[in-house]
Amino acid sequence: MGIIQKQGVKSSFFIMMGFLIGAVNLLVLFPMFFSKNDQGLVRAMLDIGATLSVFCTLGTLPVIYKFYPFYNHYLGPKKNELPFITLIINLIGFGLLLIIGWQQKDFIIRKLGKSPSLGQYFNYVYPYTFFLLIFYWLEAFAWGLRKGVYSNFLRETLIRILTTLLIIAFGLKYIDLVGFLTFFSLLYVIPSLLLLINLIQSKQFSFKSLQISSVTRRLKGKMFSFALFVFAGQFFNLLARTNDTFMIVGLRGLSDAGIFAIATYVSAILEIPQRSLNSISIPVLASSWKNKDFANIKHVYHKSVSNLLAIGLLLFGLIWLNTDNLIAFLNWVSHKEAGGYDAIGKLIFILGLAKLIDLATGVNSQIIGTSNFWKFDFYTNLFYILLSLPLNYYLIKNYNLEGLAYSNLIALTLYNSIRFLFLYKKFKLQPYTYKHGLFLLLSIGLILLVHQIPTANNILANILLQSTVFVLSFYLLVSWINPAPEALEIVNNFFKEKLPAVFRKK
Repeated sequence: MGIIQKQGVKSSFFIMMGFLIGAVNLLVLFPMFFSKNDQGLVRAMLDIGATLSVFCTLGTLPVIYKFYPFYNHYLGPKKNELPFITLIINLIGFGLLLIIGWQQKDFIIRKLGKSPSLGQYFNYVYPYTFFLLIFYWLEAFAWGLRKGVYSNFLRETLIRILTTLLIIAFGLKYIDLVGFLTFFSLLYVIPSLLLLINLIQSKQFSFKSLQISSVTRRLKGKMFSFALFVFAGQFFNLLARTNDTFMIVGLRGLSDAGIFAIATYVSAILEIPQRSLNSISIPVLASSWKNKDFANIKHVYHKSVSNLLAIGLLLFGLIWLNTDNLIAFLNWVSHKEAGGYDAIGKLIFILGLAKLIDLATGVNSQIIGTSNFWKFDFYTNLFYILLSLPLNYYLIKNYNLEGLAYSNLIALTLYNSIRFLFLYKKFKLQPYTYKHGLFLLLSIGLILLVHQIPTANNILANILLQSTVFVLSFYLLVSWINPAPEALEIVNNFFKEKLPAVFRKK
């Protein structure tokens, strides 16, 4: 866990910075300069681009995750043809997308009848998808070379900074909406170039080899079946997470998509530790399965649950305690649409609860995906999408956006329960102890207790008071129960050594 711990701290820092910048973008700048309809347009473009770019990979990403270590070990970077082969497959996938998009253009516009703006600007989705596809391809190799920290900086932090610059340019009227969408569609050009340069400079990455190696000839059948199942599973998983935007756009319009985007983003703050841990744990788990180091797999599983649960409860408490303050701020900053954000309170709570349940199950997906039972990953993701699609449709039709949030909670709970039971039955992996249950109950009690603190009319004062009391109390609770020793050690080390060192330097 040493490698994961060290890189996880750095990666989490960059992801946290990205979320903070993204929060300024989504919660301040977008409501200040864009209507809810235009905010929904940008959100729809993001989700559509993310879904289509994964489709265009045609299964190459899981192949890179699992087999790139074998290629580098047996062939070395110069004779490794996996980068070139996967690049060609990705380009073929994007070509298929363009053909399908051109043939079905009228159908797409017709289905977006509730969101005419999206139909009008849909062509901007294609360049956004292409450069995101290239970045995903490069990022997969970066993860395999344990450069997840740098790729996370580019994807989570740099992208948000570039978005900030675009929003400010729009707000200052240097560009209009068309100009904003044009530059936004090219957002991943700079991160892709920087990541490519970094990989080439490492001298561990090359796509010059065109000759089919003995490794490919020997593993091609296994790679094809693996790619087919895992790709389908991952695509279904992504579709299950993005189809809510598609349904809102189709059934309710872009304005509601803008509101749901804010609730989704705020609840997604809980994903910060999970994102960094996932990217770093994949190569460690893949190597552990390769070396049959079952003890390390069990160790990583237990530590991931402990650390993610502790950090998740801290973030969930901070979010829920400040939801009313957020609503008041949004209604104030979006002076043209005052009162339009009152609905996000319940949405944030329900979606945040769903994310917390996901965190509490640790890296179960990565353990299954890197094992010989990776087909189960496909079956659970298929179950997820088959459950979420009709559930989303029914609940949004009958209970609006709140129903959609409950659909997320129900589907994600059942999905993770199945994965947990599989790991327990197949490998006897059970990462929980009595400390986890006790810590969960006391944390919930603490959140409810702090919520009773009287509030003032000043938004900033409320945030500082409740957040400070909760964080300090939560730290004492973690120190007492100690459910996540490594996370606590990092915090203590920061205050005992790192922070004093900063002041000594000054």
